[in-house]
Amino acid sequence: MAEPLPTADGVKENKLWKGVFAVSGILITLVIYGVLQEKIMRVPYGVNKEYFKYSLFLVFCNRITTSAVSAGSLVASKKALDPVAPVYKYCLVSVTNILTTTCQYEALKYVSFPVQTLAKCAKMIPVMIWGTFIMQKKYKGFDYLVAFLVTLGCSIFILFPAGTDFSPYGKGRENTVWGISLMVGYLGFDGFTSTFQDKLFKGYDMEIHNQIFYTTLCSCVLSLTGLIFQGHLLLAVDFVYRHNDCFLDIVLLSTVATTSQFFISYTIRTFGALTFAAIMTTRQLVSIMLSCIWFGHPLSWEQWIGAIIVFGSLYSKTFWKKVSPAPTPQQTENGSSSPLKGIP
Repeated sequence: MAEPLPTADGVKENKLWKGVFAVSGILITLVIYGVLQEKIMRVPYGVNKEYFKYSLFLVFCNRITTSAVSAGSLVASKKALDPVAPVYKYCLVSVTNILTTTCQYEALKYVSFPVQTLAKCAKMIPVMIWGTFIMQKKYKGFDYLVAFLVTLGCSIFILFPAGTDFSPYGKGRENTVWGISLMVGYLGFDGFTSTFQDKLFKGYDMEIHNQIFYTTLCSCVLSLTGLIFQGHLLLAVDFVYRHNDCFLDIVLLSTVATTSQFFISYTIRTFGALTFAAIMTTRQLVSIMLSCIWFGHPLSWEQWIGAIIVFGSLYSKTFWKKVSPAPTPQQTENGSSSPLKGIP
């Protein structure tokens, strides 16, 4: 006898549980990642109150974990491990991705996590600039309006701090020129990384895990080389050896960073990029609120207004695209769903 077809209610319930799984996975892994990132870079360890200063070591640990998992996925799926594109193109993505992540970690020495997280929302501007130059993309007026409002909101958030949050690495109030410069560097490098990844996917018949594997493998080699030349490798190893709680934090950071990539891929494949964008916006909001509560970051009323402008614009952009007609090949979204887009 033929098996009965699933009912509409059954399909709907199955979709609901898939949605709960995807949203929970992304929010839990990336919120934990955000909290650990701030804890490692801004909270002292041990009785002598020592700060962990080796951000490139965190990049190395994250990338070697992701590289190993990607290689395992390729082997398990019996797909070729050979590079599809020239190796130097993987290395170019790797270099800018390392610079992106290093700027992100280093910025936490000078600006608080809420400032950093909200500033990341302004990445649409560099993505649009790089997209115009590298991919010859054209964007709608609404995209420029949202980018302007997000940038305005981020600027308000950064320029009007509560005034009582201090950097553990410098004298005086948060939001130093150096911290903001690092965030500008983060936005520029991140915009190039995602745009060039998009170009690789369009230029080559490339598997997601193939790009992740070779890019992160290059990142492992480059970050390890950088650690050796800076003389930080043994210092970082000695630090985590003396502070077991820091070692556990780094292991967990690398684990949730890698796990989040599978939830991201699953969500985009199952629900599409628009749903993923809404989830990521919610994740940023939750991360900021949790950081303010957990680490006691005060927010001024101007910062609340800036946050409302930013998240209001991002949610409007998501819902606008949901009700607007599907874009033509020439009208590409300025958001990217490339695999390394979410890799911390």
